[in-house]
Amino acid sequence: MEARLNVFGSPLAGKFLRHINSAAKALDSSLPAATQELVKIRASQINGCGFCLDMHTKDAEKAGETAQRLNLIAAWREAKVFTDAERAALELTEQGTRLADGAGGVTDEAWANAARHYDEDQLIALTGLIAVINAYNRLNVITQQPAGDYVPGMFG
Repeated sequence: MEARLNVFGSPLAGKFLRHINSAAKALDSSLPAATQELVKIRASQINGCGFCLDMHTKDAEKAGETAQRLNLIAAWREAKVFTDAERAALELTEQGTRLADGAGGVTDEAWANAARHYDEDQLIALTGLIAVINAYNRLNVITQQPAGDYVPGMFG
């Protein structure tokens, strides 16, 4: 599979990606690293972004995430391996990613549940992270970026 565009070789795409990366870095320290990767992986599963799934599962594994938890992210509701806070983040991720699928967007119940586990700065970070990973997913899915060649740390 070949990508439709060489986003990694384009100066304009590079400029765009630097801005998205800056936004993502501004959010990094507010949430546990494991939660961040769970959010990125779940949104990428929903959006069918193989490139991001390759990247974030490998990054999570390198950071010490277990194969069991990685394998159960798509079935997080039935899996006993996630904390209540992680479950709240995953629910917010699903509803925030599937905006077009549900009337009304994110439910008050999902928001209240997340607010029970995360303070205001963490909610901003979580919401921003969901928005950022969805932007990455869309860029990669639209341009058909191939998956499988990512090596942890290759982007800095």
